[in-house]
Formats: sequence, C-alpha cells, structure tokens
Amino acid sequence: MKDRIKKLKELLEKHRYLYHVLDKPEISDEAYDSLMKELEALEISNPDLITSDSPTQRVGGEPLKEFNKIKHKFQQWSFDDVFDFDELEKWEKKVRNFMEKQGIENEALEYCCELKIDGLKIILTYKNGLLINGATRGDGVVGEDVTHNIKTIQSIPLNLNKKIDIIAVGEVWLSKKILKSINNERQKIGETVFANTRNLAAGSLRQLDPKITASRRLDSFLYDIDEANSDFLETQFSEIEFLSELGFKTNPFGMICKNVKEVQSFYNEWTKKRHDLDYELDGIVIKVNSNKIQKALGYTGKSPRWGVAYKFPAEQVTTMVEDIVLQVGRTGVVTPVAYLKPVLVAGSTVSRATLHNEDEIKRLDIRIGDTVILQKAGDVIPDIISVVQELRPANSKPYVFPTHVSACGGDGKIIRVPGEAAWKCENSDSFEQQKRKFYYFVSKKCFDIDGLGPKIIDVLLENGLISSFDDIFTLKRGDILSLPRFAEKSVDNLLISIEKSRKITLARFIASLSIGQVGEETAYDLAKHFESLEKIAESKYEEIESIYGIGPIVARSVYDWFKKDENNKLIKNLLKQIEIKKEQNQNIENAKLKGISFVFTGSMNMDRIKAQGIVRDLGGEVSSSVSPKTNYVVAGENAGSKLEKARELGVKIIDENTFEKMIK
Repeated sequence: MKDRIKKLKELLEKHRYLYHVLDKPEISDEAYDSLMKELEALEISNPDLITSDSPTQRVGGEPLKEFNKIKHKFQQWSFDDVFDFDELEKWEKKVRNFMEKQGIENEALEYCCELKIDGLKIILTYKNGLLINGATRGDGVVGEDVTHNIKTIQSIPLNLNKKIDIIAVGEVWLSKKILKSINNERQKIGETVFANTRNLAAGSLRQLDPKITASRRLDSFLYDIDEANSDFLETQFSEIEFLSELGFKTNPFGMICKNVKEVQSFYNEWTKKRHDLDYELDGIVIKVNSNKIQKALGYTGKSPRWGVAYKFPAEQVTTMVEDIVLQVGRTGVVTPVAYLKPVLVAGSTVSRATLHNEDEIKRLDIRIGDTVILQKAGDVIPDIISVVQELRPANSKPYVFPTHVSACGGDGKIIRVPGEAAWKCENSDSFEQQKRKFYYFVSKKCFDIDGLGPKIIDVLLENGLISSFDDIFTLKRGDILSLPRFAEKSVDNLLISIEKSRKITLARFIASLSIGQVGEETAYDLAKHFESLEKIAESKYEEIESIYGIGPIVARSVYDWFKKDENNKLIKNLLKQIEIKKEQNQNIENAKLKGISFVFTGSMNMDRIKAQGIVRDLGGEVSSSVSPKTNYVVAGENAGSKLEKARELGVKIIDENTFEKMIK
C-alpha cells in the first residue's frame, strides 16, 4: 500500500509538471483525475501515510479566519520606472557612474530582459526542497501568509527536484480566458464583473477559503532567488535557468541584451506582441545580468540600482476636461468633444476625446473641470470611461446641451433627431457642413484627390471658386493661380491629381455624396446590391432595408436622399465631369478572394483604403466589425477591441506582410 501511494504521488507530480509547467500533457484530464481519486481513496484509508507534499493536499482544510503576517527575511524592493529610451539611457549612465565609484567600471555590462507580468508578487520558502510557506509582498518588509492558497496553484511545486533550501520570488497571474469565463458567470447572476486579470488574481490569492482560490485556476512564473544553499550563480539569467531545473515554471521569453539599443529592440518587439499572450503585461524588467555587479550596485532607499522597469505606453490615464465644444459634421450631426489637458496615453499625446452625444454626457455626468479616466479604445481612439468624482470642483455644474450652435449657420438652431441620441443642425446647408462635405469628398475614401487638402478647400470656398462638388472638376489653371500663395508647380500638380480622379467606383462615389448614415461600408453594400446609381434612385424603401447590414434608419436616409430634386441635380452635374467605372470583381466567378471576408484594425504601413479596395477587386468582402462570418482580421500596431473580438471568436489573425502575400 505504501509503495502504491508513493508511485501514485510520483506519477501525479510528473503529469502535473508536464501539464501546468511545460504545457505538454501526456495523458487526458480524465486519466489524471482517475489517478487522483485512487490516491485520495488510499490516503483516506491510510491517513498516517498523508504527507504535506501530496497532490491531494493542494486544496484542503477549513477556511481561515484571518491571514497571519510573515516578516520577509529579505526586503522586497520595487523597481523604479522608465517610460522612454532617453530615460533608459539616463538610467544606464547612473549605473556606469556608480560602477566607476565602486571601481568595477571595466566589468562587462549586459542586461537580462524579462517580461513584466501584471500579477501579484509572491515569496516562496522551501526547506530541504519542501514548500514551507508562501507570502505576498505586503509593504516589502511584512507580507501575508497565503501558503494554503499557494498550494492550490498547480504550476508551483510542493516539493522541488533538488533537496535544497531556497527563497524564490515570482508572480502569480490569471489568464484572460479565465477572467472572461468568470465574468460571464457573474453577469448571468447579476454580480459585478472584475475589471482586469490583476485585480482578480490578487483577490483570488487573498481568499480565506482555499477552495475558492483553487476554482480560479491561478498560474505563476518564478524569476528571482533571494537565497539558496547551492553553488553561487553568476548571472540573473542563470538564476532563471536554475529555477526551471528545480521544477518551477519560468517565463520563456527572457533575453540577454548586450546594450540598451538591444534592450530597446526587445521592448519594441513586446510592445507590439503584448496582446498576443493569454496573460497581461505592463512592460519589461531590465536587470544587470552579472550578480557580482548587482551586489556592488546595491540599493537606494526604495529600489535596486541594478534594475529598472520599462513600462509600456499607458492605456489608461487621468486628465482634466478643460472645455466641451460642439462640432458640426458633414451631415449636420452635432458631436460634443471634450477638450482635455494634453496627456500621453498609449504612446501619443491626446488633447481631445469625443463624448459621442448628449446621452453619453448624462450617463457619465461629465462636467467642465472634471478629472476623468481616459483610455485608448478600439482602434486607438481616445475614450473617456469615467469621472473621478472625488476630484470634482465644488462649484461644478451639470453640462446643459445648448439649443443653438453658430457653426450651423443662420440662427444656429439645433434639434434632437426623433428616436436617436443625436442633435442636428436645423439648417442643413451651413458653411461648416459644406467644408466638411468637401473634405470628405476629396479624401482617400472617396475621390482621393492628392494635394487637395482642407486648407486649399477652405481657400477655394472662401473665394467662391467652388460651391458644388462638380465645380472641382471645372477649375482652371488661371483661377487657382489668381489666389495668394499658389505657385505654378503646385497648381499644375493639383490639376493633374484632379484629372486622375475623374474615374471612380460606384461604392466610392456613393460614399462621397455625404448621405446621412452612409459610410464606406454601407456605400459598398449598396453598390454591390444595386450595381448602378439608376437602380438605387429607383429603388423602394423596402428593398434598401432588405440588404444585409442595412437597418431601417439607414434605409430611410438613403431613400429620402435620392428622392430630393437638388440631390438628383447634384448627381447629374457630377456625371458630366466624372465616370463611374465597374468594380473589377464584377462578373468574375473565380476571383481570388471570392467569398472571403476581411476586417482591418490597428495602424499599418500599407494604405488601408487601397488594401480594402484590392480585397474587393479580388472578389472579397471588407467589414468594419468582427463577426463569426469574418475569415481574417488583418492586425497592425495598437490593434484594440477588434483584435480581442477575433481571439474570442477564433477568427484567424494575420499581419500585413501575410496579407500582402495573399493578394500577390
């Protein structure tokens, strides 16, 4: 019996290690559970044979009434932070200066770079290879004894591969998949969801009932050794290798960098790849690799001199609302925009964020003077997610949506659209709207007239050279040269661009007309369904609404637009100047991308508009949102919610290089 129990324990430990540490299971979960049940039954029959390192003891005992305190043998320090390459170089300069003071300036300096896991720090103490206790960091001097919960984490060995004394340091974390699963269950029963994996990991490790901790399926990475009665390890990297030999799970993505330029390359790589992992990162950790140099450098009052955390660009920051301004769009919709105290978020300085509509302002109760939490949402669009109520000025007042906006022209009256959250100019022909319509008409999404930007449009409008879209195609060299600041070469280049733009696809042409509710995707859907302007103009409301992806509000807007005489006159005049060309994929049954759907997200080196056009030319489809029908998501840098949605739905994710190979 004793021999059988010993063999079962060894076998279960082997398969625990393969599954939870190496991620290379050799038997099924069912087979593992069967072995565990046999061991449990034998131990119940023979309680004198139960040991503290038995796999059955990972979840056991009654819930605690409170946590005991543990004083750390070695103080647990926090690293200083750097946020850009200049700060990294300054940190290295300090390191070299201190090395010089210590008389070790000739020692070779290299860095061990590790991923900074966004979890909870743990300190594990082993005696003769057996886990004695596990503690949280606490204040760095005293932590909480969470041994009973540490034992529930399958990637942490209860007994090491070598019978040594060691104090090991690491991070407990929780996967994104587990967070999503737990939040889904909480939503079903009406409970508040957890904000992020770090909060849930921290809360799970501090549960008084270890069974709750076990149900959360926490994981770990070990990365440092405070003390060990083993041979001296010369480098930080060798410590990580030694931890792995002992049976700990270590992060596989560490790297030795010879200088700070290599460190920067490592940082840049993981800034792009950070969302590809199933655990959260908030930066990288850079440590002087030589333990001899580390010892010489020592510590400041609060941090080690030999290491620093290089934080990823912040994705959530706080800033102040300095003003709320109403902007008039090309279709007359009035959009409130928060003017912010400039702040760096996710790598760029943000000074404005859309507030979307009146209902959103009321929902968030945003007021001028408020301190707000800002994040990059979706495709890196700045978005205010909440107000820090505690910092609200005492004299603040709720924002009241005005009834007049001067940019609407005339008396500037605005009206709320029935059944919608949007306000709109009562006068649909203000100068501000006209400008924005022209900006969109000449943009890459529409006629793509190179060199005809907003400033030139403004000058042409102000001087009366254009008042309707078709006027652009009747401009003469002398007309433009008569305006100030126009040189002959720039005028000639502009006229060449205008001439090149006279041929356009039906989808781009529809988009250029600034029909309410109609963007690039809807324009493409209309073009694909009707195949000609005449058919759209003659169509019934019911037929437009029947098109997949077009709802009743959009259908009504399209139907009403084509029924107005002034709009038909606009089309007639434009068709005298331009030619609508057929989509290349029409009537091509064997088009290369026929029936394949793409979504593009994030910033890219390639021209996204042209890439989307190529997909359509080759028979494929482009969508603005990810769904189960999406075949590929082409992800660039800083891809946001669309990338997360693709992972959630199991949609294949490719980069732009792979996409370019597909279309060649």
